[in-house]
Amino acid sequence: MGKKALSGRENWQTESGPGGRAGIAEKDLYKVFKEAFKGTDYELSEHPKQLKHLYESIILSDETLSQIYCPDAKTMEAAKKRGWGVSPDFSITNTRTGKILFGEIKRQDGWVGGKKPNDGRGNAHGRMCKLFTPGLIKAYRKIGGITSEEILPFWVVLEGDITRDPKRNREVAFWFDKFDKNYFMWRPNMTSQDLLDHFNTYLKPYLE
Repeated sequence: MGKKALSGRENWQTESGPGGRAGIAEKDLYKVFKEAFKGTDYELSEHPKQLKHLYESIILSDETLSQIYCPDAKTMEAAKKRGWGVSPDFSITNTRTGKILFGEIKRQDGWVGGKKPNDGRGNAHGRMCKLFTPGLIKAYRKIGGITSEEILPFWVVLEGDITRDPKRNREVAFWFDKFDKNYFMWRPNMTSQDLLDHFNTYLKPYLE
């Protein structure tokens, strides 16, 4: 959204940032899995770093380089130290097999009873579509070791009113298509056990 559009909204960074509702959603998921994984071969990591430098080694053609901004070597190295890559919200690792499932947490408002359709505005769920790109899927499979074509190498957990939004539920279902086990709508009426059951039943077998 542009500056003009954002200026009329509430403090969206406070609401959706690390200290806001999205941050609370992340902490809940972390707590659930860290408790469940005690004494097992499984480990949950917050904001894993394996993909932090993913884009740095990409070599562009001479033609492309001639048409873009090319900073000096010192500036480029400083930028690389900050990291050019992807930062998933979490990862679940089977320490015995070394396989890793990378995950995202998306919290967003939605169109529910008493609200209007446009109350579901926001692009948190839309941003997850980058995970479907051939390049990222290839990298996630290589680093995480989940090679089976029966499943995608990532998991998205959605929370908030979006989980009951009739429009956004249809959008997400369409995007994931047959890979409907790669996302989970953690709805208000659900418990931590529902989240764990989904992982244990549909995703854990691919980490073995």
